[in-house]
Amino acid sequence: MSYRTVLMIVVLVPALLLGAAALSGITVPVPQWGRDYVLRFILVDEQGPLDLPPVAGPNDPSRPLVVIDAGHGGRDPGAIGTDPEGRKINEKDITLAIALALRDELLRQGGIRVALTRADDRILALPHRPEIARQLEADLFISIHADSAGERGDVSGASIYTLSDEASSEAAARFAARENDADRLNGITIEGQSAAVSTILVELSQQRTQEDALAFAGLVVREGAGKLAFVPKPQRAAGLAVLRAPDVPSVLFESGFVTNLTDRARLTTPEGRAQYADVLARAIRVYFARRSDAAAGGE
Repeated sequence: MSYRTVLMIVVLVPALLLGAAALSGITVPVPQWGRDYVLRFILVDEQGPLDLPPVAGPNDPSRPLVVIDAGHGGRDPGAIGTDPEGRKINEKDITLAIALALRDELLRQGGIRVALTRADDRILALPHRPEIARQLEADLFISIHADSAGERGDVSGASIYTLSDEASSEAAARFAARENDADRLNGITIEGQSAAVSTILVELSQQRTQEDALAFAGLVVREGAGKLAFVPKPQRAAGLAVLRAPDVPSVLFESGFVTNLTDRARLTTPEGRAQYADVLARAIRVYFARRSDAAAGGE
């Protein structure tokens, strides 16, 4: 069908129909505000100001603080799988369940303070997640996720991400430009510095936090050996926005694939979530013990 023919159909057919309706005395209503078939929506900024969550655990600010981030939430379901009965399995529910299990395990063992970026099914702006950790002056930030392999049900295993070097440099420049008036980052003063100097100082801060994040990622893989299934080469790096806090060691833990039968069984059962919580809690305790020993050795 030629372009001219399509144009004639689009223009002439409605005109002929309206003309026929007018000749026959039929009134065609025109949508107007106030009629019941015209819907109006009020757009509300769901995020608003950053609301810091409560901190659970010892009432002692000298104790290490872990901020656990359950990925996705609210109208953002994340990856979607299907159970044997055909029911949907949403990543947002899995991540929240694992985050709650990890929080409870850390509190049960004692000695570590814990905060959750979200403790229920709510949407949370991506930049707010690491910013919560920054404002709470967290010692470690863990963002929990699950993955999907589409139609490939054979893909399985956990992985853990830290920030890539390229993304780190880019993030440092943007952070310095946005917060050039910040007081300190990891003990480094950046207030009143030029943009170039601020970027360098933020990069120095990020180098330290990246080293700590890499050390923690290695502990997760070590503690999970023989307990959790990992993908080949589970320690990975990427330019993930949620990892770009320059002064908080941050990792993203991909717990498994909702599209894999074995992973799904671990992700969706209390017993499976307890395994994740146990592995992550062990890695966290070893990580802080090593940092404490290193600090004591430097005194």
